[in-house]
Amino acid sequence: MAAHRSGEVTLRIIGTDLPGLSCPPGGDFPGYANIHVAVQRKDAPTELLDLQRGDAQRVSWSLPCTASTSEAEGLVLNGPYIQNRLGGRFVYLSWVDVDAEGRPTMLRRGKLLLSAVTPHMLAEAVERGQLRARLTMTDEKGHPVCARLIPPRVQWNAESSG
Repeated sequence: MAAHRSGEVTLRIIGTDLPGLSCPPGGDFPGYANIHVAVQRKDAPTELLDLQRGDAQRVSWSLPCTASTSEAEGLVLNGPYIQNRLGGRFVYLSWVDVDAEGRPTMLRRGKLLLSAVTPHMLAEAVERGQLRARLTMTDEKGHPVCARLIPPRVQWNAESSG
C-alpha cells in the first residue's frame, strides 16, 4: 500500500432536499414547527456550527480536518467536529427545533459515517485537499434524516480545495 501524507483537509458537507421548517407528527415522530440543522462539535451536543433553516434550498458546512496515518486505523481524519466512538469516526448532523427566543432543542441526529469513505477516496482527498459529502436531508417519510448516513444517501468525492 502506498504511503499517505498527513495534512490539512476540508470536509465539505452539502445537503439538499431539506424537509422544511415544520413536519407533522406521525409514527414515532412527534412533529416540530421551526426545524433547523447544524453540525455538532465533538463531544459537545449543545455547540452547534452554523445553524441553518430546514426550508433552505441547500445547506453546507466546511469543516477543517487533519489527516494522519496510524498502524491501527490507516488513514483517518480528525478535527473539532469529528466524533470518534466505538464503530468509527463520524460527523453529527443535529436537527433542532428553535423556540421563539432562538433556543434550539435537539430533536434528532444523523451520523455522517466517515467509515463509508473508501481508503482510496480518502487518500485522494488528502492529496487534493477536500473531501465532499453530498446528501439528501429528508427521509422516506418526509422527516429530517437521522441514524446512519451512508451511500446511496451520501455521495463522497475528492476535490481540489480552493
